[in-house]
Amino acid sequence: MVDDEPKIVEMLVDYLEAVGFEVLSAKNGKQALEMVQTAKPDIMVLDVMMPGIDGIDVLRRLRSLSQLPVLMLTARASEQDKLMGFELGADDYLSKPFSMKELAARLRAILRRGGVAVTKAEDTSGKQKIILGDLVLDYERREVSREGGKLELTGAQFDILARMMEHPGRVFTRMQLLETLQDHPYEGYERTIDVHIKNIRKALEPNPSEPSYIHTVWGVGYKMAEPEE
Repeated sequence: MVDDEPKIVEMLVDYLEAVGFEVLSAKNGKQALEMVQTAKPDIMVLDVMMPGIDGIDVLRRLRSLSQLPVLMLTARASEQDKLMGFELGADDYLSKPFSMKELAARLRAILRRGGVAVTKAEDTSGKQKIILGDLVLDYERREVSREGGKLELTGAQFDILARMMEHPGRVFTRMQLLETLQDHPYEGYERTIDVHIKNIRKALEPNPSEPSYIHTVWGVGYKMAEPEE
């Protein structure tokens, strides 16, 4: 839990520990980045507005070190701020003020996607791997490789790619892909799928500006190329 407001941190830590989480807190970005290396947490709750190193800069630095899941907290609810966070690899966003029950539910959802509470292999009825041309998606390890090289993906990016690889050639709307990440998607978050797809392409495509794996279907959404394509 990374926030420079002690009272907010105390309140959130008390609640999250009461519902079953083990919580460590950091009062600034520098301390948070150090704790990631030493404490090896499962997830980070990161406030955007902090003095010194703000949350966006913390996330930028973190992504050069780790794919640790991150839920951003912000008092700035503009779409552009959220898209910037997703562009840098945030897994979810929650605007202040928020319900603590919603925070706990979103944390559990992100952790399930990351295989901490429920493994993806269980969610997919025993499937272990998808092999699609030179791509291999391993549910148990939560890893994707291309020509033997591991791709660096966040939990959200893994789940979107997994759903598309399960149905090569099928066109998914943005809302359908958003359902992969949220139980109750709504239109305000549709544009975040474009950001996730952009980041997946950066990790996956030899030339992201001319994608050969994930195709854009204009006016509809996206599809995973079939091997013969």
